[in-house]
Amino acid sequence: MTVRQDVHSAGVPVLCQSCEARHHGVCGALDPDQLVGLARTSSKHTVEPGAELIGDTETVDSYSNVLSGVVKLTKSLSDGRQQIVGLQFAPDFLGRPFKVESAINAEAATSVSLCSFPRASVERMMRESPELEHRLLKQTLNELDEARDWMVTLGRKTAAEKVASFLLMIARNIDPTLDPAAQSTSFDLPLTRADIADFLGLTIETVSRQLTRLRSDGVIRIENNREVTVDKLTRLQRRSGV
Repeated sequence: MTVRQDVHSAGVPVLCQSCEARHHGVCGALDPDQLVGLARTSSKHTVEPGAELIGDTETVDSYSNVLSGVVKLTKSLSDGRQQIVGLQFAPDFLGRPFKVESAINAEAATSVSLCSFPRASVERMMRESPELEHRLLKQTLNELDEARDWMVTLGRKTAAEKVASFLLMIARNIDPTLDPAAQSTSFDLPLTRADIADFLGLTIETVSRQLTRLRSDGVIRIENNREVTVDKLTRLQRRSGV
């Protein structure tokens, strides 16, 4: 990809200046010269909901920063059954460095905007930039902590707490520009009722019943079956069992 010449005075490429991944994601570890080098090989693109981003056992040729939208991660069994094992949001890094084949399926749960770059470029930069390697390690450890927290959600929380925990996770992560101190937010559910049930280990009927209860209690508002408004995140947090 050709880098435009009308760059910021600090030398940051135009396509990187307003990017959440540069400010809060792994690219924040790179200096302007390194960003220019990566921008020469990167491309921004948007994929539609349901599109596969990487398949299980598929050769990994590139990595991506999630710029907007939600990515659904699944694991498959030999008989074709699948389990949703995680969600990724902006500015998460999509991919597993230093592994030839993917061990997971990644699919666009919503319309997803990505900035993608060749695997070789990123791994070369990791060798040259300890700070980039540190950022990726930190994200990996954060994902490990989140996975452990989610194990508690799935193993110990009630159905009501599971659904509230899911909504709280979406509310806090789906919009990378949301002020962390904000007390209210609105979003579209990125998963279908069936996918939410699969993710939480519940039935579709139970998910629908718990959403109805949260709405009746004034914790959330739902319009058009998918548009969720949370007026007080603290109330939702209390319902999640935290």
